[in-house]
This record gives sequence, structure tokens and C-alpha cells, in this order.
Amino acid sequence: MPEPVDAVEMRTALAGLRRTSGLPVAFGGLLSDARHARIGELDGARTGALRGLVISAGSGLGGKAIALARPCAVTDYPTSRHISHEYDTAVAAEGLRSVVAVPVVVRRTVRGVLYGALRTPVSLGDRTFDAAVAAARDVEQTLAVRDEVRELLALTREQAAAGPGAASGAWEDVREAHRELRALAPRVADPALRDELLAVCGRLASASGARATPAAAMEVRLAPREVDVVACVAAGATNAAAARQLGLRPETVKGYLRSAMRKLGAHTRLEAVVAARRAGLLP
Repeated sequence: MPEPVDAVEMRTALAGLRRTSGLPVAFGGLLSDARHARIGELDGARTGALRGLVISAGSGLGGKAIALARPCAVTDYPTSRHISHEYDTAVAAEGLRSVVAVPVVVRRTVRGVLYGALRTPVSLGDRTFDAAVAAARDVEQTLAVRDEVRELLALTREQAAAGPGAASGAWEDVREAHRELRALAPRVADPALRDELLAVCGRLASASGARATPAAAMEVRLAPREVDVVACVAAGATNAAAARQLGLRPETVKGYLRSAMRKLGAHTRLEAVVAARRAGLLP
């Protein structure tokens, strides 16, 4: 069974934190509700004392970071007067002294916490803080993309159910959602969610009023990025705008568009959009 994307992304972020900061220990977890995070991933730990630890907002160093929604650090965890000490037993079992905790914040909501730690009581420098913040930002970006995908999936299911006979404004919303979903697909780390996203894109495209004939569907085969570019063009984007939306270079977008137009037998951008919709590639 595939691992949850949360575990994979958290583990990747912690490994990156250790690599870039030189800290020997990194650990973290996501919030299970508004006030509690569970430590689910460890990197460099010698024991399992921290695994499964539930961190409450306001308690310990991580709880302080969650409550304040900002990074916090201590030079010597066991003797620090700036934090509470509910988790001293687990921290002592792992032998941690200097610790930094960074909240994972998405849309102003704390969603998790990452820690980096040393087994000696020394002051942590800017390089260490920057590495910890960068690791948290990586997790934030993944969660934000996943949230956006799920919101768009829910929206498009509702709108697609109305079909092309719905109000023209609503159907334009479907087309815009289709474009956004296709642009997000390459950034989705979870294979199951990415497959679901692309499947919904396919259903949206096939729901178009200009349904593809079997012959047209067989004759036209665009690469995924060619479809992405044509979808941006359909929304009125220039090559430069499409490049920004898709994370590509303008020259790359131009190449994909040229290839798509050739396959579609189109001589203009508008003809390419019409032909793609006729072939069932766009809603």
C-alpha cells in the first residue's frame, strides 16, 4: 500500500533539513486538529522516544511555535526557562539540547511543525534557522497545492454535473478550472491524487458540448504539456503568461504550441482551441 503523501513529504523535508543545516536530528508531524500535532517522522534519531509524541499548542518548544505561528529555538532544552517542560522525558531519552521548531503554515493556519536539533547546547545560527524555515516552506507548498487541487476537484464535479447546457458563465468556470487543474498536476506529489485530478480533467473535456467523434479522438494525440499549453491559450493567455502559469520558459511554451497546432491541423491559436475542443481534449 502506498504511503500517505504527508509522510513522504515530511520525510523528504526532514532529510533536506539535515542535509542543508548539518543538524544531526530532525523530526516533525502535522496537526490532527487545531491544537495538536503528532510527531510521525524522525530522521537521525537514535531512539523511538519522540515517535508518536502528541504536541499540544503552547506546550514545549513545538507547542510554542504552533501557538505563536513563528519559529522558536532554545540553546539548552532541559534548562530553558522560556518553554514548558511536558516533553522532557522524550527529549532527554534522545539526548537533545539545542532545538529549533518551525511551524508549517498554510493560508494563515498552522498545519504542522518541524524540528531540528543538536545533542550539544550551542547557539543555533542564521544558516540553521534558514534551513529549518526552508524545509517547512517545502511542506507548506505541497499542502497548499493539495488543498487547491481538492477544492477544484469538488468545484468541477459540481459544475460538470450541470453539463454544457448550464449557464455560459458556469461553463466558462468549468473551462478555467480545467486549465488550473492541468497546470497543478505536475506539482502534485501524491500519485493517487494526481491520477484522480487527471481523470477529472478528462471527464471535463469529454463533457464539452462539441463532443469528439471517434475518428477525431483517434486522429489527435497531444502530449500532456501540449494540452496544458492549449488550455492556457483557450483562456486567453499569451505565451509569456502560459509560461508563468505552467512553470515553463516562454520558448518552451512556444514549441509545445507549435507542435500542438501541427497535430491539430491548425494555423492560428483560435483554430487550435476549436480543434482541441472538437477532439474532446478541452471542455
